[in-house]
Amino acid sequence: MKIAIINGPNLNLLGKRETDIYGNMPFEQFFDSLKKKYASIEISYFQSNVEGELINELQRVGFEYDGIVLNPGGYTHTSVAIGDAIAAIKTPVVEVHISNVHAREDFRKLSHVSGKAAGSIFGLGLKGYELAIDWLIAQ
Repeated sequence: MKIAIINGPNLNLLGKRETDIYGNMPFEQFFDSLKKKYASIEISYFQSNVEGELINELQRVGFEYDGIVLNPGGYTHTSVAIGDAIAAIKTPVVEVHISNVHAREDFRKLSHVSGKAAGSIFGLGLKGYELAIDWLIAQ
């Protein structure tokens, strides 16, 4: 089984950025723990601050992988193109957000991803990535 984790803008700053919201752990450290926990599956990781690069990665893995865990960051609320890319691929996508976007600013309540994703997880911190992987494995 192959699962891709794709993170969008500013998620490269986890552990440094707004630690009261996003926590103190860099994503690379968390990713290492995921690889150990799910040693029997292949998990890849990609992060970009560039919308087109995220779309390219969705298209690259979207016909070959068994699942995608996507945190599109701020592009969630602005990128019709990322939503369209999810609709265009065959691999199921689980949208994950570390914070509860519905408890934040009003503009964050709009997602161009949720309607195209197999499911969405909000506000459970990094645990949301594990829950998404567990769901994809169960499928």
